[in-house]
Amino acid sequence: MNKPAWRRLLALLFAFTLVAAACGGGDDDGTEAGSDEGGSDTTEAMEDDEGGEDDGETGGAVDEDAAQEALDDAADAEDEEPAAAAAGSMDDLEAVWATERQAIVDNLNSGDFGLGDDGILRGPGGWSLDTNNCPGDWDNSEGLTDSSILIGHTTAQSGALAAYGNIGVGEEMYFNWVNDNGGVDGRDVNWIIKDDAYVATQTQELVAELLQSDKPFAIQTLGSPNTFAVYNELNEQCVPQPLVFTGHQAWGDPEGHPWTTGQQMSYATEALLWGSWIEQNFPDGGVQVAALVMDNDFGLAYKQGFEQFAEESDIIDDVEFVLHDPAAATLTNEMTTLAASDPNVFISMTAGNPCLLAVQEAARAGLTESADALFMPSVCKAIEAYMAPAEGAADDWLIFGGGAKDTTDPQYADDAWVTFVNETIEAAGEDPAISLYGTGFGQAFTFHQALLIAAELDGGLSRTNLILALRGMTSMTHPAYIEGIGFGMNGNEDAYFVEGSDLSRFDAGAQSWNQEGGIIDLSGQSPNCPWVAGEGC
Repeated sequence: MNKPAWRRLLALLFAFTLVAAACGGGDDDGTEAGSDEGGSDTTEAMEDDEGGEDDGETGGAVDEDAAQEALDDAADAEDEEPAAAAAGSMDDLEAVWATERQAIVDNLNSGDFGLGDDGILRGPGGWSLDTNNCPGDWDNSEGLTDSSILIGHTTAQSGALAAYGNIGVGEEMYFNWVNDNGGVDGRDVNWIIKDDAYVATQTQELVAELLQSDKPFAIQTLGSPNTFAVYNELNEQCVPQPLVFTGHQAWGDPEGHPWTTGQQMSYATEALLWGSWIEQNFPDGGVQVAALVMDNDFGLAYKQGFEQFAEESDIIDDVEFVLHDPAAATLTNEMTTLAASDPNVFISMTAGNPCLLAVQEAARAGLTESADALFMPSVCKAIEAYMAPAEGAADDWLIFGGGAKDTTDPQYADDAWVTFVNETIEAAGEDPAISLYGTGFGQAFTFHQALLIAAELDGGLSRTNLILALRGMTSMTHPAYIEGIGFGMNGNEDAYFVEGSDLSRFDAGAQSWNQEGGIIDLSGQSPNCPWVAGEGC
């Protein structure tokens, strides 16, 4: 495949997702909803037009050569035994984190960084922001008291995607544990969850309410449509929007949107890895791909990107895309249509409960037996939610999982972090089998580390020091990710915490995601994504 193909792929993916930015884009929590009503079931064959040329560097994902090299390196490591459990105890890990935090604090307090008398906040990697552009009544300590830190969180706790509200509940349980163990800088974290039902307009209303009434220190959002709906406003108001629950590449914009950060691998990278894997594993060509696509901006963004890749590929002959209503109770007709195309590779470009339905219907339609490979999207790695209910039908599905551990996966039973998470959930009177609680713990860990670092910076805990801590968290050992997954940001030089991934295959008998080969390491290789309306990165 020629090099311009990838550039056209990514440019088209970015442009497409932006056109519908008001309705949404890809989402790490698996809860994309471009329209509240969903959409009609539609079958589409791959079209012949190639889209526009873009020979410049695009943001949010590495180029083809880097992805292919990383996949090759990971495949060469296939005989290595992946480390399933984090070594040592939580005390051992706490000692490691304390050392890492101190190194970050020492660097950020070196005299080169911090909020200057001129109102400019300077950080590593050439990053800065001008607080002189903040509103006249802006308060760098808003949401802080001598005893508390007020954090607002908007999420879906009602509607068809209500299960994703469990992520925020997991975060709240983690911070309750933090509070029970001394808090942050002597302050308790007061976590306020607001239910937006995954409706972007409701997110706007709730954020306005938070800003006017509760006046939190920071606001975290869940979902790409929801994050897009408020991230301009939060950046204009100079309110931190840290660690949003969405993998859209737009959050890698440290200059244009310095107050907003993501955490996990971007969807642009995931789409690239799907295509590279097919190129690597079917060198003789003639590949037929079938894709189930959620009919909203999340699914359609995947579709548009993969479609462009396939059009430029000498390996992929054709792709059949079938769209489905996000609220569909069954996917029988859609999966029957896809099975009839007799694909070599099936890709589920969907999210939430349809991930489970896709697995079940793939078995009923014969796809599980006839296809050479079936892919689950990264947003559906949760075993208890999407794989266990499908029983044997889930066996052998593949996933580029972004390196995240599933806290319900038995291979991590002796993992110090997973043990801590599950015991803390049980102590809170909740069910550790709900893996989305564990997802929340992983995100809250990063938030906690950033707060601890910020409290040790010159001037103490403040909004500017929180965002400086995030932008300057160049390297941390993150317990929620598989060993070997790099974790860190570095100002303008690296705006994505996680850029690597595992390739894992599901073992239905063991109810476990088994890593194949080594880690796909793309750390520091994703260009930033200065998102521009109508153009993308």
